[in-house]
Amino acid sequence: MHYIIITITLLFFSPYLTSQALEEANEPYNIKSIIFKGPTEDQFPIIQLGDPMYLEFDDILANEQDYYYKIIHCNYNWEKSDLLKSQYLKGVDNQRITNYENSYSTLQPYSNYQLTIPNENVKLKVSGNYILEIYNNSYELQFSRRFIVYQDLVKIGATVKRSRDFNFLNEKQVVQFTINASNYSLVNPKKEVKVAILQNYHWPTAINNIPPQFTLGSELVYKYDKETSFYGGNEFYNFDTKDLRAPTSAIAKIGLTDLYNHYLFSNMYRKERPYTYYPDINGDFVVRTLQGTNSSREAEYTKVHFSLPYKEELALDDVYIYGKYNNYALNEDNIMTYNEENGMMEATIPLKQGFYNYKYVIKRKDGTIELNTICGNFHNTENNYTIIVYYRVFGDLYDSIIGIGSANSQNISN
Repeated sequence: MHYIIITITLLFFSPYLTSQALEEANEPYNIKSIIFKGPTEDQFPIIQLGDPMYLEFDDILANEQDYYYKIIHCNYNWEKSDLLKSQYLKGVDNQRITNYENSYSTLQPYSNYQLTIPNENVKLKVSGNYILEIYNNSYELQFSRRFIVYQDLVKIGATVKRSRDFNFLNEKQVVQFTINASNYSLVNPKKEVKVAILQNYHWPTAINNIPPQFTLGSELVYKYDKETSFYGGNEFYNFDTKDLRAPTSAIAKIGLTDLYNHYLFSNMYRKERPYTYYPDINGDFVVRTLQGTNSSREAEYTKVHFSLPYKEELALDDVYIYGKYNNYALNEDNIMTYNEENGMMEATIPLKQGFYNYKYVIKRKDGTIELNTICGNFHNTENNYTIIVYYRVFGDLYDSIIGIGSANSQNISN
């Protein structure tokens, strides 16, 4: 009897069960081309309270399976908040996605699902961090994605500066910003205000828990150098398969088997090469086709072939194709293998027609992820930065979001 009581107590008070940050779950092999965005084209929904957001994805099993969605409200650190569902949702979630169609005249059959929030069943009532979860009809989690809901209550002014640290003068970018709360009363802002800084909507490299450096009246000033600096990276590689039959500057040749095959030109290592500006979409992708009018259900899936010359700096570690197309996941679907016959690292990935950004990253044996070893870091790389401002009044049950700021390094200054 004593043993049972002790076991129950340990489970009840376990911090891992009561306060664990929720991570994004990546999709199984049959779920492809997840598009999740707000009113803009950027595929990370940062929406003002009341604005719509849109989810779209394909199931290549094409069996018209039922999918359901669930919405979770989170605190600043992405732990589940203490709010009841009735406190952050008007209506009910856990509803079936009813808007879906099968692909039309494609070699790869698939079912395309679409969801808009808010809808007739559910609306969001408060700002903050959220996670959207998608389940199948066996109530197994298929994938989840983060999104941000904010209220425009404070103004954020941001600029991107070149690092003053001589060791990173040509490699890093520094985000400096101010929060102007002249029209909104902040109580104890040094303790109650928190910020998150994102580079290209990429959560793994986000900077958090930065307090204001000082205050000027109702203005919070963040003019750090080291604390708010990011490696600049490089412009992403890209290719466009919107025309199935036309090679481009990135596509060397096209073949047809069970699906179309697009063979990309081998990429070069750019770390030691001079920086060259080439417009990209910061790792994102856009589905589009010239072979139909409705890209959602008429775009083909093609096998895209990637190749990169093997070099000693890769050692025997894993190399991955990295981009928003699979939410920057590192898995067996996008790992590269060594071809002894031509000395190339190679990978083949089925992707829906469209314009894609990607780069190569290395995962070392100790688990370290090297994002820019192959492409290099440059201070003049074009990157988009987002500042999210959180606020929790004493006694509140959740962290609200009271403002969003943004800056682009195209306007970088010393």
